[in-house]
Amino acid sequence: MAVTIKSAKEIELMREAGRLLEIVHDEMGNMIRPGISTMDINEFGDKLIRKLGCIPNFLNYGGFPASICVSVNEEVVHGIPRRDRILEEGDIVSLDAGLIYKGYHSDAARTHAVGKIDPRVQNLVDVTRRSFFEGIKMAKAGNHLYDISAAIDDYVSRFGYGIVRDLVGHGIGTSLHEDPQVPNFREKRKGMKLVPGMTLAVEPMINMGTWKVVWQEDKWTVVTKDRKPSAHYENTILITDGEPEILTLHS
Repeated sequence: MAVTIKSAKEIELMREAGRLLEIVHDEMGNMIRPGISTMDINEFGDKLIRKLGCIPNFLNYGGFPASICVSVNEEVVHGIPRRDRILEEGDIVSLDAGLIYKGYHSDAARTHAVGKIDPRVQNLVDVTRRSFFEGIKMAKAGNHLYDISAAIDDYVSRFGYGIVRDLVGHGIGTSLHEDPQVPNFREKRKGMKLVPGMTLAVEPMINMGTWKVVWQEDKWTVVTKDRKPSAHYENTILITDGEPEILTLHS
């Protein structure tokens, strides 16, 4: 699939898709507390996406059985919600969600603390979030795609955390996953030149320990190989003539 450059009209639709997804994430974040199930989060998110007049783009994508990916502690991404998976004090939970608005996709992820968590785990969550913002400092027209990757890597590596290599960010538009792939680790090549109108989902996935991951028997849930915690932070961004515009974060 070729990289798509969005028109002004398409950008407006993607802005609205992003704005609506931010509402979903804010509301899901507000419900995080000990005692709720990961299925509770999924059902709430699904209903809100539909109430906003949108379609949950994860549901049935490649066969995924839910609208929200809910990944707890050592689960990196693609956690399948369950009624019997109950959040406990001290957990962290990553929510990855997306929606379709008038044919255009948005995609974003947040990692939340459940009650009071270990300060070392909180630092992992904070570094993961900050690494996104370090990365998009390079997301400017005229720079190269892997400048983003290198900036994320340079920041995270200072803390000794593992940067997941088996999963990467991606282009986004009328499809959830478009070209190009957006690694979170330094590449030997420069990658393509960034031009205005590109829309990318930049999503650092950072592990407390090793970068290595394994897939569970359900073929979806990805966990850290050493079972140490993992954090995830993602936004959909637009390359402009100036600073990048974050379509899924405004406040």
